[in-house]
Amino acid sequence: MGIMNHCKVSLWPDRCGVPSSITSFLLPGVEVRPAILVIPGGGYGGVCERTEGSPIARRFNELGFHAFVLDYRVAPHRFPAPQQDAMRAIRWIRGNAEKLGVDPDRIAVCGFSAGGHLAASLGTICAGVDASCGDELDSISARPDALILCYPVISLEPWSHEGSGINLFGELTPANRKAGSLEKQVTSDTPPAFLWHTIGDQLVPFRNSMEFAQAMAAHSRPCELHLFPFGKHGMLLGTDTPDISSWPQLAANFLQTQFSAAALQARYTNEYQSSLLPPVSL
Repeated sequence: MGIMNHCKVSLWPDRCGVPSSITSFLLPGVEVRPAILVIPGGGYGGVCERTEGSPIARRFNELGFHAFVLDYRVAPHRFPAPQQDAMRAIRWIRGNAEKLGVDPDRIAVCGFSAGGHLAASLGTICAGVDASCGDELDSISARPDALILCYPVISLEPWSHEGSGINLFGELTPANRKAGSLEKQVTSDTPPAFLWHTIGDQLVPFRNSMEFAQAMAAHSRPCELHLFPFGKHGMLLGTDTPDISSWPQLAANFLQTQFSAAALQARYTNEYQSSLLPPVSL
């Protein structure tokens, strides 16, 4: 399986007949780096690669990450096809980590809108999904080390974005709503999560991000949530805004903290911070 920068590589063996692919955005040099798997949105009816794919990957390149963009199955394919593609993508990156220059223990997933639902699935419901195909990647963990969820669809309850749920399941029965509402699927093993949303999102209510953050807190899982006051759905990189444009750097800071959590814990106390304050001159 060849690895070429900015070229699509099939995720599945030809015998599987699955067209899903991954595109690499690798930084030059031999330094081993953390990686981001970017999952564009599209309501599980399309994949918005042009807006929520390669531009996001290149921004994370600027921040020092190798990046990859996932092209996954959407309607008329149903659950768990997109989840299987995302799992296979994580396994592909981790299984090729040495050749790619990726740290296999620092792989995050970054999803937008319905792609955020798919990204969050990797930390919740995918534990029960079979994405095997009979090759060496089957034995590799498909769990990402962190989640970055950008104006994500989280819940499939009526107050959220029903179109994504219909495209994913075909029919939103009570059982499907429950199974696909990820705020109800958080566990003590869900990876650390960074979320951002705009309060003005007219398509996917910001309540989605709040519900997931509250579930993470209830299970004592690391979580960071940013709510921005302005902006419609699909703010992407927030270019030319003084606030939303900061989210990639905030996400990178979050990942640095999570990947170094043990070494940094002592700094997160009042005593430590107070000791760094300059003396007060009277």
